[in-house]
Amino acid sequence: MAAKRDDRIHLEAAPVRVRVSAGEVLLADSRDAITLHERGYPTRWYLPHADIAPDRLNPSTTRTHCPHKGEAQYYHLQLPGGETLEDAAWAYRQPIEAVAAIAGRVAFDHPQLRLHVESA
Repeated sequence: MAAKRDDRIHLEAAPVRVRVSAGEVLLADSRDAITLHERGYPTRWYLPHADIAPDRLNPSTTRTHCPHKGEAQYYHLQLPGGETLEDAAWAYRQPIEAVAAIAGRVAFDHPQLRLHVESA
């Protein structure tokens, strides 16, 4: 994937391994991440849905709208022992054309999560 740029958002394929964990629990492991750099926000790593432990994502009723990406659907992350991290992940099922590459991918953000990024 070639880097895509506009004046606010920059997408690029990330030739790295990205793992997402909560404590000792591995939630996602991918070598097919896309980074999304958006002015004014931290870099986000969008991972293919297939690289996320399927039993950990539970759809939330939360939805948000971004004029630069479209409508996001959120997910709660289910941890062992019944702990739930609410609205800790999100995805754009049908993002706007400028960021179409993030369709079918999930990003994460929660204080209990750790993203481990390793060079390929």
